[in-house]
Amino acid sequence: MIALPEVVQGANNWVSLTRWERAELGRSLRRAGWTYGEIMDLLPVSKGTLAGWCKDIRLSEEQIEAIKARVPSQKGVPRDTQRRRRAEIEAIRSAAAVEAAERVHDPFWIAGVVMYWAEGTKAKPRLELTNSDPRALRLLISWTRRFHLPEAEFVLELHLHEGNDDTEARLFWASALGLVDPPFYATFVKPAGTGHRKNKLVHGVCRVSMTKSSDAFHRTMSWIDVLADLYPSLPR
Repeated sequence: MIALPEVVQGANNWVSLTRWERAELGRSLRRAGWTYGEIMDLLPVSKGTLAGWCKDIRLSEEQIEAIKARVPSQKGVPRDTQRRRRAEIEAIRSAAAVEAAERVHDPFWIAGVVMYWAEGTKAKPRLELTNSDPRALRLLISWTRRFHLPEAEFVLELHLHEGNDDTEARLFWASALGLVDPPFYATFVKPAGTGHRKNKLVHGVCRVSMTKSSDAFHRTMSWIDVLADLYPSLPR
């Protein structure tokens, strides 16, 4: 594979490049005989975008043969399409661990991390918390906007019992959380006769999810690890 030092250097300055400069960078690599997969390993760009940039570029026979020689056949072998994302996550977590060292004396930061550690979703990369206490969910919202993203937006999801008023519950939670006309996922209603509690909550339970929160989730998980290391006597 032909290496173009000036082009590779340009990749290091990706954030500061214009749209045209990014496209020309991708085209330069393609003209040099790089595969789309090789370009995607260097540049944070999708295959569809690359295809649009390079649609008029035709590789020579020599370049095609060179690709065949260096890239083994992928027939029957699943392509690792998540490798770049895994690298991004590793970088996010590493940076978050450094950042945590500057936050460990902030009681608000600690309160949010500990609350998420205890109550937050951890099975999927989404920052979300389910609770029947509006104060806990308001804390999550304020904490997220303070330490993750000031303009963070949220989606709500209600878990009600049969007989609860969905419209009333939505109005209650939007007001209690200080959110103006927030979006809601479809409400889950637990039918009667399924062992539901006798003192059922009038407004049910609310789940608050930060939108586009994968990065925030991984930062939070790193912060939790830092606290766990600082206090080794705490249960893992």
